[in-house]
Amino acid sequence: MVDVRTEISINCPIDVVAHYAADPDHAPHWYENIKEIEWVTMKPLQLGSKMAFIAYFLGRKLEYVYEVTEYVPGKKLVMTTANGPFPMETTYT
Repeated sequence: MVDVRTEISINCPIDVVAHYAADPDHAPHWYENIKEIEWVTMKPLQLGSKMAFIAYFLGRKLEYVYEVTEYVPGKKLVMTTANGPFPMETTYT
């Protein structure tokens, strides 16, 4: 198992940052490896939402679908791969 943790401080109110980061449509703007997002389920983001991601990592194209497995607006977002090349889980707090 590989566990990667990153942390950054952003000088904005937490509700603004949480709202922005929890919107998958914004991921290509702030995460350089993610190139494209397509909603599989209908918006808005909620428990069970699914989004297809296209990313490039180490020169390889990765395609996977994330499913929201935990969502507390403004506090926590957990997405787990529903399918893809390997299992992943991403947590935003």
